[in-house]
Amino acid sequence: MKHTAGVDEAGRGPLAGPVVAAAVLWRDDYRIDGLTDSKKLSSAQRDRLRTELEDLLPRTHWAVGIASAAEIDEINILQATYLAMHRAIAQLEPAPTLLLVDGNRFKPYAGIAHRCEVKGDARFQAISAASIFAKTERDRLMTELHEAFPHYGWDRNMGYPSPAHRAALEVHGPSPWHRRSFAWKPSQLSLEL
Repeated sequence: MKHTAGVDEAGRGPLAGPVVAAAVLWRDDYRIDGLTDSKKLSSAQRDRLRTELEDLLPRTHWAVGIASAAEIDEINILQATYLAMHRAIAQLEPAPTLLLVDGNRFKPYAGIAHRCEVKGDARFQAISAASIFAKTERDRLMTELHEAFPHYGWDRNMGYPSPAHRAALEVHGPSPWHRRSFAWKPSQLSLEL
């Protein structure tokens, strides 16, 4: 039997926090109005869609995988993205037979065929669903981390390199959640990601 899963990530470009991926088993007859690339939606729209997805999908048909800032520094952001994706895929039941992965590159997952789809999060609802889960989960984590490190403004910038975030780094230095391998230093504000 064919089991297709959409796979996407959130948080490749931030200076702080984990990269979060999601994998979602998706049937051909599923349709949710307004489901698209999470970056094109407001926070309220993403939250509403996540609730709809959780109501629609059995709990074993979606999963989130995380790679920490320390893992990003150790193996690089691309490999950490694959790691987070693989962690999400490993939790799905039943195991997918095909992965639809947003983007143009993917590290093959043993025993499962995959297809990379550029801008797939706007073209395939399976990937859009994964995009929603990854983005809402990462935003939730960054909002929680903001409570411990409020001066970086993570409840607003989610760890991305906003001017206020970079200014806070100049004043306070990095937190334990900052990616040391990313160019956040004042002398490197060109942000060579």
